[in-house]
Amino acid sequence: MEFFQQNHRSLLNSPKATIKRELLDSIDWEQRLICIKGFRGVGKTAFLLDYIKEKYPESNDVLYLNLNNFYFTKRKISSFADEFAKRGGKVLILDQIQKYPEWSEDLRKCYDEIPEIKIIFTSSPVLRIGEGNPDLDGIADINHLEGLSFREYLNHQTGSNLKIYSFEEILSNHVEIAKEIVAEVKPLAHFDDYLKHGYFPYYMDDPNFYINKLLKNVNLALEIDVPYISQIEFKYLTKLRKLLHIIASETPFTPNVSKLASSVETSRATIMNYLRYLKNAKLINLLYANGGGDDDQMKKPDKVYMHNTNFLHAIAPNNNDKVTVRQTFFYNQVSYKRKVASSPKADFCIDGKHRFNVGGRKLEAAKDIYAAADVIEVGEGNKIPLWLFGFLY
Repeated sequence: MEFFQQNHRSLLNSPKATIKRELLDSIDWEQRLICIKGFRGVGKTAFLLDYIKEKYPESNDVLYLNLNNFYFTKRKISSFADEFAKRGGKVLILDQIQKYPEWSEDLRKCYDEIPEIKIIFTSSPVLRIGEGNPDLDGIADINHLEGLSFREYLNHQTGSNLKIYSFEEILSNHVEIAKEIVAEVKPLAHFDDYLKHGYFPYYMDDPNFYINKLLKNVNLALEIDVPYISQIEFKYLTKLRKLLHIIASETPFTPNVSKLASSVETSRATIMNYLRYLKNAKLINLLYANGGGDDDQMKKPDKVYMHNTNFLHAIAPNNNDKVTVRQTFFYNQVSYKRKVASSPKADFCIDGKHRFNVGGRKLEAAKDIYAAADVIEVGEGNKIPLWLFGFLY
């Protein structure tokens, strides 16, 4: 126990800079079992340490554990949690729960048998925590830590404290909002850099190695995270990697499943499964007419996008079409809190009622279709600066 407490204190005393994430203020921290899901490198560990520093400074009631530690190959989490509770512990923080083989059953045992302990744990995005998991369904409060929004990136780069705006506020008051922001910072001076290397917080470590680290995490997601749930044999991973590269090179596109199956040398059914695996791993986004509800999951998507623009630049740097980058950014930032669907009359339909076209400065809005226009600081009417949709979280 003392070893883990010393490690806990060492991590809290680390001088490494972090970016405070807005999710800290929106989670219900009173829940007894809290899950933080997120892609590799999105900042889950830093997020947990920031939570400890803010809520439990200088307290022995909380303990951070990384389940990478070999100690937990012989010690059950429930046994450790029981000892921690008997020593007066109140909050146990478990990083990388997927590294522990019996995580689901043991978390349930902790919940049922040690009610005085609150557990906060992180997981990869592919792990089934709620629906489809009989041990934790209904008792785990699931939260998603996304990559940095453009607002979070801009605040860090400029030292500003620009606030979040709701989707409704942007639609109704975007001119005044944009003028206030532009009076303080120049968003367009940072926008292109964000699109290339600003989504994951580790860009702060060494920008020159950002792409290498990003590609490493993408490959780890394909080699470890996806097979963990989907039971893909290692020999088939080359097909999954090939499909991801095709998507990155051609996105956004309406998938021809037969053509993809031929290119990847697999069946149509397997291609459909692979698309779902990549979506669940947060490597791609699938656009459906109904916004990707349960009824859509077995259907062919209307369009396929990369999950974020950084993936696009890293995996297929030659696919630098501005329309692709703009639409990928819009989908990524808006879909965090809103339902994004395809539309026969526009690029996207938000929440089933707001239609959007996404394009450059010359893009014009229509009476019933908004324009998310790039390379403008301030819009007018239904024409809204594209960068402003990076202020939704």
